[in-house]
Amino acid sequence: MPFRLLNSRMVEAQVIPGQRLFSQRGAMLAYKGDVSFTPSITGGQGGVMGMIGRRIANEATPLMTVEGSGTVMFGHGGHYVHVIELSGDTLYVEADRLLAFDGTLQQGTMFMGSQGGVMGMVRGQVTGQGLFTTTLKGHGAVAVMAHGGFIELPINPQRPVTVDPQAYVAHRGDVRNKLTAALGWREVVGRGSGEAFRLELSGSGTVYVQASEEKL
Repeated sequence: MPFRLLNSRMVEAQVIPGQRLFSQRGAMLAYKGDVSFTPSITGGQGGVMGMIGRRIANEATPLMTVEGSGTVMFGHGGHYVHVIELSGDTLYVEADRLLAFDGTLQQGTMFMGSQGGVMGMVRGQVTGQGLFTTTLKGHGAVAVMAHGGFIELPINPQRPVTVDPQAYVAHRGDVRNKLTAALGWREVVGRGSGEAFRLELSGSGTVYVQASEEKL
């Protein structure tokens, strides 16, 4: 694993000759060794077509390529950091949540409507994250960011998980999402919880939830 958590808000990456990492631009805090940082046009294994897709989807958070030999410390905005290991599966995460990831991972974009029809599109509007999400697939590690720390919730066919849409960070596995309205008479008269929408995730996998409703 190239990433090691230094504390809850900083991660250290091991850079090896012949391999590369990608990180959000401006996320480098310090480094040791012979390491180079260059702006990334394509941003991962998605190639030029992946880049075009991400720009159309407004998922083109500026990235930089990290290469050489040494160690690099990453962090951004004082956000909490969590490292996710992928073993051939796919991670679905908003681009601005990505701090750094293995260059071996294939990056792409998915239309959220395909995971919930109209409700998938509504989810994007409610969370302010758009109608698309970034995908990372393959074998490698990803460092993602959130407000207030993370919790991993397992999802299985017998036990779906419901989360506040604005607390949602990412998910992995064979997971379907559905946004439902929770508006009832209590909300109308001002006596409800204030949670007007709920994001239901079903199937098999994991959802990552932050301890806050704030956007990055």
